[in-house]
Parts: sequence; C-alpha cells; structure tokens
Amino acid sequence: MKQCAVCGKRWVMGRSFTHRGMLKKKSGVGRRTVRVNLRRFLPNLQQVTIVRNGTVARVKVCTSCLRSGRVQKAPARPSRRSLAA
Repeated sequence: MKQCAVCGKRWVMGRSFTHRGMLKKKSGVGRRTVRVNLRRFLPNLQQVTIVRNGTVARVKVCTSCLRSGRVQKAPARPSRRSLAA
C-alpha cells in the first residue's frame, strides 16, 4: 500500500472536474461542468534507507517527513573502490 512508514500519510480521494465553454469575460456564455470524475491524490513517497530502532531498513517515506527531520537516514555504505584501495 502506498503509505508513509513514519507518519502514515496515504492517498486521499478527490474529484476532477471537466469544463466546457468559453468564459463570460471573453464574451462567452460561461464555463459549465461536464463531468466529475473521482481521483486519488497520492503522497510524494520516496524509498529511503533509514535507521529505525537501531536497524537499517529500506522503507517508503513521504517528503514532508524527510524535510522535517523525523527520519534519520542510514550512513552511506563504503564503496567497493575504497575497500579495494
């Protein structure tokens, strides 16, 4: 499920309106709503390697949690080049 592992933010239902017609201020008769479709607003989730309870895990975290500092990113693993040298 597309949900933040930290705050639990998930998708929210909404509506998408389709309009037809010319605006009144452009000498038209006005915009009319033709149809209303249901849609989902998805959170901006990123897959991040974090430290949780002392263990390293790859989880999906929303960007608001990343920016606010609610998540501690795991330190970068050493590359193979630095180990070989």
